[in-house]
Amino acid sequence: MKYMLTYDLMESVRNTNQWLGATARAIGAYPGMAATGNPWVEWIKAWGDVTERTFARMVVKPDWGISAVTGDDGRDHTVRIETLVAKPFGNLIHFRVPGRVPRSRRVLLVAPMSGHYATLLRKTVISLLPDCEVFITDWHNARDIPVSEGRFDVEDYTVYVAEFMRHLGPDLHVMAICQPAPLVLAATALLAEEQPEAQPRSLILVGGPIDPDANATDVTDFGRRITMGQLEQLVIQQVGFKYRGVGRMVYPGLLQLASFMSMNAQTHTQSFVDQIFRSAKGQSSDHDKHNAFYDEYLAVMDMTAEFYLSTVERVFKGREIARNAFEVNGRLVDIGRISTVAVMVVEGEKDDISAPGQCLAALDLLTGLPKAKKAAHLEPGAGHYGIFAGKSWRDNIRPLVLTFMDENGGRTDRRLRPVAVLPTVAAQVD
Repeated sequence: MKYMLTYDLMESVRNTNQWLGATARAIGAYPGMAATGNPWVEWIKAWGDVTERTFARMVVKPDWGISAVTGDDGRDHTVRIETLVAKPFGNLIHFRVPGRVPRSRRVLLVAPMSGHYATLLRKTVISLLPDCEVFITDWHNARDIPVSEGRFDVEDYTVYVAEFMRHLGPDLHVMAICQPAPLVLAATALLAEEQPEAQPRSLILVGGPIDPDANATDVTDFGRRITMGQLEQLVIQQVGFKYRGVGRMVYPGLLQLASFMSMNAQTHTQSFVDQIFRSAKGQSSDHDKHNAFYDEYLAVMDMTAEFYLSTVERVFKGREIARNAFEVNGRLVDIGRISTVAVMVVEGEKDDISAPGQCLAALDLLTGLPKAKKAAHLEPGAGHYGIFAGKSWRDNIRPLVLTFMDENGGRTDRRLRPVAVLPTVAAQVD
């Protein structure tokens, strides 16, 4: 699999399907076809519509699509996306709201590097913007990064996050969502050892695999069954000639997407069949529920081979974070050194990616942190996506997270907007 030819072949298959969809849509839209009176004309056009859009979205980075936010004065304020730190494999960006009194809650969202762009957290950003100054890690697509920029693995990721936290200063709350949770925990421990004054006020870990063995899922079972050699031969490919990263070894986004969809193949198949029916009946639109979801879900990015393989080997198989044996540049990072950063764990009861217990394991590793600074919340009935972007996040988890930030912010400020909290939901760890 590790050849440019296989990468280019995969891209050619995607391109061909996009072309077939566009051709079917064009044929179905041709005025002369309507004269036949054949009902299949509309079905051909509908199939083409859905197929072209589906395969076109796979190579497009989605826009943030956040143009404005309502301020305390009732006016809409524009949102400007500014790059604060630009690095080869990812940037630190700020959603600045000109004309609005700066919020005292400063939140860094650490986005996952697991196949999708940081825009997967668009709804999370939108929900936090009215109450917070929001920053986020915007990871780059590996296929667009020249080989001359070097390698990027889990240690480099950890160093990047620590650098971003240093840049933003200690008056900060960090929220790690899914895959980065163990590495953000390590980055905070790295700061605790090297520069304690740069540590954030609080750390919120949302559905991350701190200890993958705490509660097995299909993801962790796959990691146990396959050897590293098999994994490298099966999924690692070399970027082809079409992109700037030509020659770079990657885990292609299209392969990741195939893996994602195979986990719920029947659901996805039915969703696309239903969309073809809606399109044929004239009931679909550019921003309907199906397109709004799949425009983001289908947009995938390549990961560097060394990042993917080191994640599987060190986080899942070796459980280096869970065993507190993770090293950065040959130096052991002791999570027990974290003693001042308040840590909250959020899990979903029905999370089939990072099952309950995997993220909660972080609290046992924090041996130097007082119990009063530890908190955990298990959201009833919530799946993986729901705990950071769905109804559960909006209605229950978000208020709890904001209150946790306020309680551990180190200061009180009149610009903090009060948040309604359900006191029986958040549980402090005994």
